[in-house]
Amino acid sequence: MWQSSPPGSIYDYIKVASFSIGPDGLVDQWSLRAEQLFGISAERAVGMDPVDAFIDPDLRPQGHRKMAEILDGREWTGVVPFRMPDTPDGRRGEEGLAEIYVMPTRTAEGANAALCIVVDVRTLRSIETDLAASQAIFGQSPFGFLLIDTELKVRRANERFASIFGGTPDDHRGRGVHDYLPRPEAERVAATLRRVLQTGESITDMHVTGYVPGSDERRHWSVNLYRVHSGSGRPIGIAWLGIDITSRRAAAREAAAARRNLALLNEAGARIGNSLDLETTARELLDVVVPGFCDLATVDLYQGLLAGDETPHGLADGSAALRRVAFASAVSGAPFAASGEPVEVGVVHHFPFNSPCADALRTARPQHVPGQEGGLVQSTLAVPMVAHDTVVGLAQFARTKGSEPFGERDRDLAVELAARAAVCIDNARLYRREHERALILQRSLLPPGDPVASGLDIACRYLPGNASTGRPSEVGGDWFDVIELPGHRTALVVGDVMGRGLRAAVAMGELRTAVRTLAQLDLEPAEVLSQLDEIARGLGAPGGVQQATRAARRPREADLSEVYLATCVYAVYDSVTRRCTFANAGHLPPVLVEPGESALMLDVPPGMPLGVGGEPFEEVEVELPEGSLLALYTDGLVESRDHPLDEGLQALVSALSAPPRTSPGHHPPATELHADPSQYLEDVCDQVLNTLDTHHGEDDIALLMARVQGLPAESVGDWTLPREPRSVGRAREYARAQLLSWDLEPLVDTTELLVSELVTNALRYGEGEIRLRLLLDRTLVCEVWDSGLVQPRRRRARDTDEGGRGLQLVGMLSAAWGSRRTPRGKTVWFELPLPGGEGGLTDPAEALLSLF
Repeated sequence: MWQSSPPGSIYDYIKVASFSIGPDGLVDQWSLRAEQLFGISAERAVGMDPVDAFIDPDLRPQGHRKMAEILDGREWTGVVPFRMPDTPDGRRGEEGLAEIYVMPTRTAEGANAALCIVVDVRTLRSIETDLAASQAIFGQSPFGFLLIDTELKVRRANERFASIFGGTPDDHRGRGVHDYLPRPEAERVAATLRRVLQTGESITDMHVTGYVPGSDERRHWSVNLYRVHSGSGRPIGIAWLGIDITSRRAAAREAAAARRNLALLNEAGARIGNSLDLETTARELLDVVVPGFCDLATVDLYQGLLAGDETPHGLADGSAALRRVAFASAVSGAPFAASGEPVEVGVVHHFPFNSPCADALRTARPQHVPGQEGGLVQSTLAVPMVAHDTVVGLAQFARTKGSEPFGERDRDLAVELAARAAVCIDNARLYRREHERALILQRSLLPPGDPVASGLDIACRYLPGNASTGRPSEVGGDWFDVIELPGHRTALVVGDVMGRGLRAAVAMGELRTAVRTLAQLDLEPAEVLSQLDEIARGLGAPGGVQQATRAARRPREADLSEVYLATCVYAVYDSVTRRCTFANAGHLPPVLVEPGESALMLDVPPGMPLGVGGEPFEEVEVELPEGSLLALYTDGLVESRDHPLDEGLQALVSALSAPPRTSPGHHPPATELHADPSQYLEDVCDQVLNTLDTHHGEDDIALLMARVQGLPAESVGDWTLPREPRSVGRAREYARAQLLSWDLEPLVDTTELLVSELVTNALRYGEGEIRLRLLLDRTLVCEVWDSGLVQPRRRRARDTDEGGRGLQLVGMLSAAWGSRRTPRGKTVWFELPLPGGEGGLTDPAEALLSLF
């Protein structure tokens, strides 16, 4: 088809056909469109009678009359049914309706003829239906509908659009997007319209923001754009379909805020309160809220509560001092000055009485604090931290200018976050208080100061778990002890109750007390552990040891009893013989460093832990050379999650094999005498802890080190006396001579008297030979040995009795006295302080007179 106008003419849709009728009533011209409409070629159509060719036989008489009228020069318009010719395969032709406009004409000779314009009625009705549908959709659509032409001007608007932006639909013709939207938004939308017009690419759900006439409320629309074409495919404009989504956007923001708040609460539940440290818990709160909830935040806690005061003054009215424990900012270098001058972390301060912050503390209700003029902060929420109906502090959340202001939902969220943190902080405060009390209990059960022992230099260390990490820890059940025994002997004890907390500390205290009691009975190390085992088994049973034994026989009742297990190594060192007897109850082996040798672990049978019961304990006796180092320790020193126990033990042996550096470039051997032996041992302890820093973890550490310095031979007097009366006098002579050689003349009279009493008792009540031994160290000790098994018993003599006052006299004149069993009998001993010491001597004459 050739045409001079662009596609889109109405004829492209209607497809008008034409033919002409000659004076004879036959077709003399037949257009190509007529061929398409009726399905008959021009060769066949020219010369045909149109009435006979196209009209049903029943209508042909009427058709011939109409044809005669037309040839008489009359115009006619009407709808004529027609039928297309049968198909070559014999099928009947389709039926149709044609609207025909007949215009009379004349031939060149002046004869009457006719020109017929034909339109397919079905096409007309289809166009009519399409126009009606288009009008209904466009006019009745609940969405704002625009048809924008290629010049980006509104060609047509529907009623819905006009109802929003005012006027009638015709009032919007010729307007552009700049007439409806702010300039930046209009430029963006215009660029999008040009792109759709050029590329034909549709735009779905484009968000447009603007205002409607007469309102300052920001509105939001979702717009769909697509290019519109004519029937021939020529772009004629853009269809704009818009819906107001302002309420949907608000609901979406509310839903997003709710999801964000839930996420913050979930994160708070996961991150706040993971530690039982006040400052750490406060920082965990700020890590959650900054920058997810606010831009700046602080936490202030009452100083009195931090210090452990249950009811600090001024807590009720909010006037008590607070300490800033945490601060966080999402704005680099921005101070928090929403409530006056900035306060640094760690500073103790007060809020002004009439300030919103003080009011929040008094009323336990959140307060809104407006930002200062010209400042960075837009607004602040001051939220009291309430735990168990007690305000423990104040949390402040601030947003800077440009951020979204705090709403009611934000206020509720801030209260919930502060409440969660407050409970965790209060728990941490209570835990700190109980922890400090437990530590006091635990420390009170450990030896006070630096233990001293005869023939030993002692150094010890006790480190609570996590002391190196700075995190609070539970108290444990580790303990050590140094117990002086008669005869310048010393018991060294290191133990560990399994488990942690106050329960373990209390069990440790009971076992330590039991060890000291059993040690004073001068039992053998294995016997001490056997008795401890019975005591440990009775700790978890309400009825004590007997109840625990019965429960062990009945498994159902055994389940109801708590199990207290502990490991312990017990050693007794004799400074005269320099021999040490070990017994072990499931504990790690002691480590010995002999002079000139590397450290080694002593082969002491481990035995079963205390509380298991049923197994005997073995003893091992080891001679300790002069200058040797002995180390007793708990597993916290050598065991951690990152290192196996064997590796930690080997590291301990290596650390003890390399003594500490005492001066640059100088490493003295382990046995080299130090100018200050106690300081040398302290250095060794420090080196061991530093060397094994990576091998110990969160468990408590107890380390007890002893350096052997046996009693010199010249400080020992030892004699064997026959079992005869004159041995009493010889004992006095030996004692006098020995004391004079030691320059202890002030002790001679008292010692002679007491030695005479003990030797006399040995002759009267004992058996076998008598042995007298004097030991000089920090005190003077006198021992009398015999083979008898009967222990002496002190009694009060009546005024008429001639005897029975000997042990009373020993008790009055000596600093201490007692008796103990030996493998071949017993030993009775007494102890006297040296002249010039703190304890003075009792005059023997006065003591004798006081007995009568």
